Amino acid sequence: MEHRTEREKMLAGELYIASDPELVAMHKRAIRLIRVLNQTTGEELAERETLLRELLGAVGQGAYIEPPFYCDYGSHIFLADRIYMNFNCVILDCNRVHIGENTMLGPSVQIYTATHPLQAAERLKGPELAYPITIGRNVWIGGGAIIGPGVTIGDNTTIGAGSVIVKDIPADVFAAGNPCRVIRQLTPEEAEK
Repeated sequence: MEHRTEREKMLAGELYIASDPELVAMHKRAIRLIRVLNQTTGEELAERETLLRELLGAVGQGAYIEPPFYCDYGSHIFLADRIYMNFNCVILDCNRVHIGENTMLGPSVQIYTATHPLQAAERLKGPELAYPITIGRNVWIGGGAIIGPGVTIGDNTTIGAGSVIVKDIPADVFAAGNPCRVIRQLTPEEAEK
C-alpha cells in the first residue's frame, strides 16, 4: 500500500489531519509572509508583488491584492492576469483555488475550500476535508460574498454582494442571494463588458 502525505490527501479531497507537521510548517510560513504583506503601503508595490509571488502558487501579470489579505497556505492559490481583490479578502486554501483573468473581488469576499465531516462522531475525531474552487474569467464577485467548498463559477458571471455560493454557478449570468441562485442570463453585450 502506497503511503500518502496528509497534504496529498488534503488536495485529493479526502479526510486529512491538519495538525500534520508539514501542513503546520506551511501554515506558519504563510502567516509570516502575510504579516509582512499586510504591513506594506501603497508606495511599496514592488515589495508587495515579491511577497505575493513567494506566498501564492501563481500570480499573473497585473494581479493586485489590497491588504489586509488572509489565507491558510497560499501555495494552493493560482491567480491569472489582472486579478483584483479589495480589502479584507480571505481564502482558506486547503485545496486549490484557481481565479481566472480579469476577475474582481469586492471587499471581504471569503473563499472557503475547507469543510468538516457532517457527522459529529467523525468530526470529533479531528480530520478535515477540502474541495477545490474555480472562478472563471471576467467574473465580478460583490463584497461580502462567501464561496463554499467545491464550487465553480463560470466565465463572465456577476455575483451579488453578500451572496452565499454553495453550488456551481454557470457562465454569463447574474446570480445572488443566500443561497446564491441565478437571477437572470446576461445578454452577450452585458457579459462582454
